[in-house]
Formats: sequence, C-alpha cells, structure tokens
Amino acid sequence: MFDKTGFFFGSKEENWYLCRSSRKKKTYDIAMYEITQKKLLAPNIYYMEVYAPRVAASALPGQFVIVRTGEWGERIPLTVVDYDRQKGTVAIVVQIVGASSRKICALEQNDRFTDFVGPLGQPSEFVHESDEELRSKKRLFIAGGVGAAPVYPQVKWLRERGASADVIIGGKTRDFILLDKEMEALGATLHIATDDGSRGYHGMVTGLFKQLMESGARFDQVIAIGPMIMMKFVALATKEYDIPTIASLNSMMVDGTGMCGACRVMVGGKVRFTCVDGPEFDAHQVDFDLAMRRGAMFREEEKERDCRCMEQLAEKAANNQ
Repeated sequence: MFDKTGFFFGSKEENWYLCRSSRKKKTYDIAMYEITQKKLLAPNIYYMEVYAPRVAASALPGQFVIVRTGEWGERIPLTVVDYDRQKGTVAIVVQIVGASSRKICALEQNDRFTDFVGPLGQPSEFVHESDEELRSKKRLFIAGGVGAAPVYPQVKWLRERGASADVIIGGKTRDFILLDKEMEALGATLHIATDDGSRGYHGMVTGLFKQLMESGARFDQVIAIGPMIMMKFVALATKEYDIPTIASLNSMMVDGTGMCGACRVMVGGKVRFTCVDGPEFDAHQVDFDLAMRRGAMFREEEKERDCRCMEQLAEKAANNQ
C-alpha cells in the first residue's frame, strides 16, 4: 500500500478513508502531507512543517509548492522555507490575507493537507554555481515581512558552502521581524529595520540599504523578496549603485503551472510567467507598476470571501463545542 517514502498507492476513496482513520487506528506513524509542527511566528503568520518526503527529496532554494485544503479548496502557492531530506519534511510560512490562507492557518498539528505538490518553479540561479564561485561573491538579501521566509533557505544554502550572506529584514514593528534568530544561527550578518523604530534602523529597508552603502559596504548582488512595492523601490535604489538585483515575484502566482495566466509579468518588455519562468527575475527589468495593478484587481471580492470564511469557521467552532 505504501512505498519506501510513505507514498500511498491506492484509490482516492481508500486514501481518504485511511487519512481520516489513521490516527485512531494507529495504522502508521505519519500520514502523507500531515502537519508535523505548527507555530505562530507573528500575528496572523504561521510556520508549518509538512510530511512530504518526495518534495523534500528534490526541493531547492527559490522553489515553491502548491497546497490545497479540502476537495474544493483553492490551489495556493507557497514558497519552500526549509526542507529536511532525512525526515521527509518541508517547511512553509503562511500569512492570513484571505479566505484560503485563513483555512490553511486553521489547520492544526496532525491535520493534513489534501494536496501538497512540488517542488515547482525555477530554483535560485546561484544553486548552479560551484562552491568556489559562491564564496567569491558577496550577496545582500533584503526581506520585507514574510519575505524573510523564502530568504532563509537561500541563506542556508550559501552558508553551508562557506559563502557570506548579509541580510536586511524589515517589518512594520519588532513583532513582524521573522526568522532573525534562525538567520543569525546560520552565521549571516543581520541588519534589522522597522517602520516604527521599535527595533534596529528606524525606517524602510531601502534607507538601511543606502546607509550600509554609504558606510563603505559593497555587494556583488542583491536579492529582494517581500511586498511588490518594497521590491520596486529596492530595485530603484540598487540601480543607483549599479548592483545586479533579483526580485522574487511569488505573490503573483495562482495555479503554479502557467496555464491560468494570472502570473503574467513584463520583464524587459517581454511576457514571462512567474510560476514557470520564475519566480525570480532581474529586478531592474520587471514592470512593477503593471504587476501591482494586476495584483489589486480582485481585492474587494477577496475581502467579501474572507468575511464569509470567518463566519463559516466561527460556526464550525461553535458546533464543535
């Protein structure tokens, strides 16, 4: 019924029944796509480790997975935050921004995702470089909010190969500085910026970047991951110093295979699909204004759907009491 990785070879109905009954009957220790760990990182932002051995076996920094909760659940792309090939787990970070992400965050440890597909997308370009090439360059990562999550595996990859990595993490307040201790544990040089000045530099990440440059810092490449508006201004700032810059446009993805077209983006005047050609692109070539307009097209509809989702979850919780 299972192969060596724990993959279930059975009908859809058998799989559903086994997943529903496994914890009561103790038929096996960990079910496929089971949440083995869940913790709160910041208000409405959760870290989860999911048992998905085949994904963990081939995942690389920069790639993502598609998750789904329930038979009629929406396909949600989430960047791979970490992976453990021995344990067969993949880590993701989810922020509640709408109905589907709210349903995901309502899952608890030992619950299961209906689908957990990946790894998808192109890995970060530097994974193809030799260790010597990696160590010869100095990279700066600029992460805004949950952008710290996809930055983590990239920093980990570099540090494990003896390469240096500077990281700027920005957040609205000190409560929204994510994975800073984990970055420091890797040996990265960490810089913090908060909008309200409650920790580190008082201001935007672009201001802290310029402060570093004025103090004599030099970087061969900048990698920016965060809100679209942040990446736009990071690209403008790094262009002043003629530093090659990469931006990850993972927030634009929907179906994860390029078929829906929702992730279309203009890069250097040409159409690219974030989920198959990216999610990482030359930030100096990305049309951020167009990308932001596309990202805001269905905002009101999503708010209405989220309100209905909150009501449904509240009703379900009341019925379970």
